[in-house]
Amino acid sequence: MPGLYLEEFTVGRNFQHTLRKTVTESDNMLFSVMTLNPQPLHIDFDFASKTEWGKPLVNSLFTLGLMIGIAVNDLTVGTTVANLGMKETTFPHPVFHGDTIRVETTVVSVRESKSKPDRGIVELEHRAFNQDNVLVAKCIRQAMMLKRPA
Repeated sequence: MPGLYLEEFTVGRNFQHTLRKTVTESDNMLFSVMTLNPQPLHIDFDFASKTEWGKPLVNSLFTLGLMIGIAVNDLTVGTTVANLGMKETTFPHPVFHGDTIRVETTVVSVRESKSKPDRGIVELEHRAFNQDNVLVAKCIRQAMMLKRPA
């Protein structure tokens, strides 16, 4: 399914993304190692067992990437020019190995580019929830999107 063009985004539109993912220990370890993040809270089971959580937490940047990645097929595949930034990124509850993540997105704003007539900027609020419907991540992402070809 191709992504949406700028004209197809309307403020307030909500998307319930059907793609979900169960996060594995391997996902967390591989991501942490690949990004050179030695935080023992993510990769050291003994260390993590002595924290308030009693087990490793999934790297929050993996959670952020997963949240946005789940939304790509429904929203931006093939129609995005670039991500311009993310703001108001929060992780109100940790993600653990075995959690299944689902995502919702709401269109916050849409505007045409002031300098490039073939594109515009969309702000999207992504929200990720675990299998118990607990909010685990949220961010507002600005994406530069193509307009529909003439």
